[in-house]
Amino acid sequence: MNDSDQPDDFERMPPVDIDAEQAVLGSMLLSRHVIDHVIAIVKPAAFYRPQHQTIFTAITDLYGRSRDPKIDPITVGNELERLGELAKIGGSSYLHRLVAAVPSVANVEEYAGIVRDKAMLRAVIEAATRAAARAYAQQDTAGEILDDAMAEFQGAATCSEPVEVKLSVADRWADFLDELEAGKDPNALDTPWHDLNDVVELKPGQLITVGAATGGGKSLFGMNLAAHVAITRERPVLVASMEMGGSELMARLAAAEAGINLDRLVRRQLENYDWQKVIKISERMQSAETFILDDSPNLTISKIRARLRWMASQNKPAAMVVADYLQLMTPEGSSSTKSRAQEVADISRGLKLMAMEFEIPVVALAQFNRGAVGREPVVSDFKDSSAIEQDSNVIVLMHRPPPPDPDEPESKRGSDRSGEIDLIVAKNRNGIAGRIIPIAFQGHYARLRSMDRDY
Repeated sequence: MNDSDQPDDFERMPPVDIDAEQAVLGSMLLSRHVIDHVIAIVKPAAFYRPQHQTIFTAITDLYGRSRDPKIDPITVGNELERLGELAKIGGSSYLHRLVAAVPSVANVEEYAGIVRDKAMLRAVIEAATRAAARAYAQQDTAGEILDDAMAEFQGAATCSEPVEVKLSVADRWADFLDELEAGKDPNALDTPWHDLNDVVELKPGQLITVGAATGGGKSLFGMNLAAHVAITRERPVLVASMEMGGSELMARLAAAEAGINLDRLVRRQLENYDWQKVIKISERMQSAETFILDDSPNLTISKIRARLRWMASQNKPAAMVVADYLQLMTPEGSSSTKSRAQEVADISRGLKLMAMEFEIPVVALAQFNRGAVGREPVVSDFKDSSAIEQDSNVIVLMHRPPPPDPDEPESKRGSDRSGEIDLIVAKNRNGIAGRIIPIAFQGHYARLRSMDRDY
């Protein structure tokens, strides 16, 4: 460590090990065979010195550019010179110094682990410092500061962990055979509607968007689906609700699970037979510790991500997220120059990236434009943004068939479907699209059921 890395009398040195950073880079320059091991452990930002970040990026770029890369101080020096970065890192002589600083290439994973651990400690310090600065400024609520700090702390603890990379066909084949033998993707989730399960699977990394008009049943869809996964399948679920508070969510959950009139639950006017039904589901509800209902105000992508990391820290990582509903989410760092459509597009993309980051299905409920009222909806009906269609892997549109027109002759009226909702699978990236699946609408019980009532 040189003099520039030493703390003065008035400043504490952040956690750093320059010798380990130099040993990692020197090992990569000495043997290209260690590069895969290193990049599975550290990323450029893990290095404390900016010059080391630049060298690491140049090495990995060269390594990934060719089937037979030549990695050594000369080739990396030429690459840095081409980029205009050679003088900034200390010249080609510094690259040779890195090679000379390697005690043993065989220990490169230990060196990389040290670099990673120091970076994690610095991330914790930076998160705590930012949280303290915001608290002193008193510009945000304590809850907002804590939520954001929790997300940063969890990110520091998990994002730099080494991961097992499986990219080759050979690596993937055994898992693929397991899926074939099981007859389904073991990581996919089902829904409580068996006809829909014949068409759609909720797979990790997917954004599933469910659209409806105002009062069209999208919140019932979201809560019924979440309850099925959390209670019936016993998998952790996060419901991020921007539309209803916790008390209303609990009333809908109790109505659907117990078969109690929702209006009586909301007004807290239960009959004796209602109480008997409540008692029957009490044990099940008290055991639902991994069914998380987050009704925090002004929910953003980062706050939902923080809640997911909190669930993971409690050893109950979410198997699914339901966001109710997309257009009510608060955009991150909203700018006056952005249109509402751009803000909604950012939220939609953020939900898709969240699904990929946590490797879970994210079910986003979304509202239609007013123009969709009274007719069968199409994917272009989503309120505020067409980006929802692009980001979604699966799109389900909910449609309440209109009542028969009394002015029409009886022979032309058609059947009365006032107690039904059509689920239109408008987009299905991994399956059949265009299917229309009718389900029963039981609004008084806050639930949707398959038309086969015995199911």
